[in-house]
Amino acid sequence: MADGKVAGEFKKGKNMKRILTGDRPTSDSFHLGNYVGSLKNRVKLQDEYDTFILIADLHALTTHFDKTKDLEKNIRGLMLGYLSVGLDPAKVTFVLQSQVPEVLELAYFLGTLTPRAVLERQPALKEKLDQGEQDTFALLQYPVLMAADILLPKANLVPVGKDQKAHVEFARDIAIKFNNLYGEVFPLPEPLIGDVPTLPGTDGQSKMGKSLNNAIFLTDSPEEVEKKVMSMYTDPKRIHANDPGTVEGNPVFIYLDAFGADNDHEQITKYKELYRKGQVGDIEVKKYLVKVLNIFLDPIRENRARLERDPELVERVLKEGTAKARSEAQKTLAEVKSAMKLDYFDQNNQDTR
Repeated sequence: MADGKVAGEFKKGKNMKRILTGDRPTSDSFHLGNYVGSLKNRVKLQDEYDTFILIADLHALTTHFDKTKDLEKNIRGLMLGYLSVGLDPAKVTFVLQSQVPEVLELAYFLGTLTPRAVLERQPALKEKLDQGEQDTFALLQYPVLMAADILLPKANLVPVGKDQKAHVEFARDIAIKFNNLYGEVFPLPEPLIGDVPTLPGTDGQSKMGKSLNNAIFLTDSPEEVEKKVMSMYTDPKRIHANDPGTVEGNPVFIYLDAFGADNDHEQITKYKELYRKGQVGDIEVKKYLVKVLNIFLDPIRENRARLERDPELVERVLKEGTAKARSEAQKTLAEVKSAMKLDYFDQNNQDTR
């Protein structure tokens, strides 16, 4: 991020498509899985699209309504995480969801077009309820609010994994229904599906997550990284260092492939060959992974430390981005109300001028 640049200074092309993506502030830091799954791609996309990144604090309330005391810390932590990996506020519009009240108004209008049965069939709802979440109205109408998030800034594309494609299709269906009823207001959003890898946890579980206590965070110190890596799950069938080992599906080698630099490729390939033959121990490979991860994390940690020296930076960037987003939201909502014939006072004020 260039010092001093703020939202709007980066010149976007006139025909540049708009992207909407974001995160719930249920944690104050990102982990390596978040980087591989989304952050890395967002850094690339900011140069190709008009990018809006939403800190979805209203969505966080659907499952963390009893933890609002953590919201401020989590919001600040996510913003520092965004900036430290290279997302540039001169190119990206960062938006705090709760400070754009128009999203709730649009969600109500979209809700009038959404049958309850459609919401009850959403796979994400069943998944959350199976996980023990409370069956609240907010959880039920989560997809409608998400559709409002997407449609309010008139996003053309929403980067998602294949398992989240249904959310974008839901927003697209509502946009089609609205446009057919009231006239063309919304562009039809499309999912931007990348080959989003899932990084396994340090315990060998299929997914890394803070709540699973199997994550390496972008904020971890070199010592914390070493401790976590040296206790990592590898090949459970390998008892001794001279036993032939399995590379495929082995978290240590998955991490090496994901975070090794170009000049690490030869050494990683060599370690794979030796591991399969039982000619290298887990400890040696793990020590090499510690080195690789700390080389990757060092500039991110340095960026964050530098950014934290400006205590007003996060608030400034988020306020400016949110102001821009709210201006866009107000324009869209005015179009919506006009299309729905809900702009009675606006029409009469125009007539009397």
